[in-house]
Amino acid sequence: MVKRWLPWVLKGGLSAGLIWFVFSKVDMDSAWRQAKEIDLLMLAMSFGLMFAQILLGGVRWDFVLKALDAPIRFTRALAIFYISIFFSLVLPGAVGGDAVRMWKARREGLSLAVSINSVMLERLVTVFALVLLVAVTQPILLARVPDLPGSWVFPVLTLAGLFGTALLTQLDRLPQSMFRWRAVRGLAQLAADTRRLLYNPRFGLPTLVVALIGHANLSFAVYVLARGLDIDVDVVDCLVLVPPVILIMTLPISIAGWGLRETAIVTAFGFVGVENHAAFVLSVIFGLVTMASALPGGVVWLLSGDTLKRDEIEATEQEAEKTMAS
Repeated sequence: MVKRWLPWVLKGGLSAGLIWFVFSKVDMDSAWRQAKEIDLLMLAMSFGLMFAQILLGGVRWDFVLKALDAPIRFTRALAIFYISIFFSLVLPGAVGGDAVRMWKARREGLSLAVSINSVMLERLVTVFALVLLVAVTQPILLARVPDLPGSWVFPVLTLAGLFGTALLTQLDRLPQSMFRWRAVRGLAQLAADTRRLLYNPRFGLPTLVVALIGHANLSFAVYVLARGLDIDVDVVDCLVLVPPVILIMTLPISIAGWGLRETAIVTAFGFVGVENHAAFVLSVIFGLVTMASALPGGVVWLLSGDTLKRDEIEATEQEAEKTMAS
């Protein structure tokens, strides 16, 4: 029971603390007035972009599945991906959306190794593409914000990502004596699957490109909302400011990114002159649009007819955690 509820308590406490911190810096009357005046057409466009984001995620995972010769049709892969997005919102504790996706893939007939590795590799490429995009656009950001602190972080992360990925592809070449451990055998399978994806230009490059398009799409969704709120930013501002925010949000330390996203967006958009209350409204509405676009995944789940098997999902997640921890 403690293991099940402790992540909720810790993440909820951090989210609440960060939101309180942002509240203390925001004129809530001004924020409310700006929120009420949002352009509904721009709001509708942002919803369309977020639904496109889910489609891009399904395409990205489908490329990984094809690289691993997983016999799942695209429509099923997209449905499972959408279900996992929904559970990422409603199960932020010990059992998350990725674990549900692994479990659903297993029920589609995939081996446990392929079910786990396909999700891990999709996440790996997505995060690497995000770090790469931040590093590539950083010169533009530095031209706008010359005194930006920590400008060395993202180039270093990019190099670390390249080195770490190259190292991952070689883990099945460890001494044979180490293969008596189950975790090492899992890493060896992950290494082989990583090569099958990244060393195959039919799948590796398209997966990376789709991931980059997805991050750019999120930036454009924020830009559309900003214009709907009459916030004076341009597309380039959002392209260079939103990816670092999304990267920060990948840290699993808050509930669905709440609090963490608001703090990051208020700080980031403050560098280009956006007032705190305006950036706060932008962040909250972006969060609400993200949640609302994920909720139909619950309907897809209900239509699938499956019953949530918490014990099976937790067992799958533990297998994935053992591999990652190794």
